[in-house]
Amino acid sequence: MMDQQIESHALPSGAAGRARGGRPTQQDELVCLHDPATGARLLVLADGMGGDGAGELAAAGVVQVARRMWEQGQWRDQPGSLFLESLCQAAHLELRRRGEQLAGVEPHSTVVALLLRGRQACWAHVGDSRLYRFQGSRCLGRTEDHSVAQLKVARGELQAEAMGEDIDQHMLLRGLGGPQPPLVEHGLAMLRPGQTFVLCSDGVWERLSTAELGRLARRRNLHRSLCEGLSQAVERGGADGDNVSLIFARIGWVDWWRSRGQRLRALVADEDTPAPGEAAI
Repeated sequence: MMDQQIESHALPSGAAGRARGGRPTQQDELVCLHDPATGARLLVLADGMGGDGAGELAAAGVVQVARRMWEQGQWRDQPGSLFLESLCQAAHLELRRRGEQLAGVEPHSTVVALLLRGRQACWAHVGDSRLYRFQGSRCLGRTEDHSVAQLKVARGELQAEAMGEDIDQHMLLRGLGGPQPPLVEHGLAMLRPGQTFVLCSDGVWERLSTAELGRLARRRNLHRSLCEGLSQAVERGGADGDNVSLIFARIGWVDWWRSRGQRLRALVADEDTPAPGEAAI
């Protein structure tokens, strides 16, 4: 195994981390934000692109925007999909701004973001950083990359599990920081106990199969799964391997019952609210 320092963090019902792999610099960034009062979580992962430090600059810009919008509380007042759309567009503008300030540098980045709030999961992505949704080890679905390789899969020219080795894998069709505002793709699902969401950069999914990610996602100790998954991706990538970043987020029974309790309290509050023209007693 390569001598590699893994940065990892245990999270409420999850784990997150990254490693440089075979690259001299780290161009992956991630952030996991949590509101203890409501249990809401925002998970964001970005894979920067561009030479002369532009990749690091881009990924850091995406995470900075996510932190700022979370701290401003915009997620509380907006539908989840609208908040994530605003986050992606704001991150795009931030990358454009950074590029304009540094001559000859063009920061670009992928993004995949997940908002867990109440009984819903909302996600958005641009590029080829992925989100997987597992029930136990069974994959319920994943995001589709915005890449030439994904187009080949859609046309039946390439098997999905072979995308990581395809010559066109790194030819992206969408990203943050380009001349035009990005077309953001969205997803939505109702939460169920035992579901685990996996967010990762291409350095991970190119080296670990969906089945392998599913086996890691179902384990009780997600921090151990995280370290094992990152180590495997780094080892398989070898000296020329990409940066790797990975996030696990599980929906536990506590999360589930709390979301149901919040919904019940909201319904009771609605029933107690006087109708227009009615006096409160």
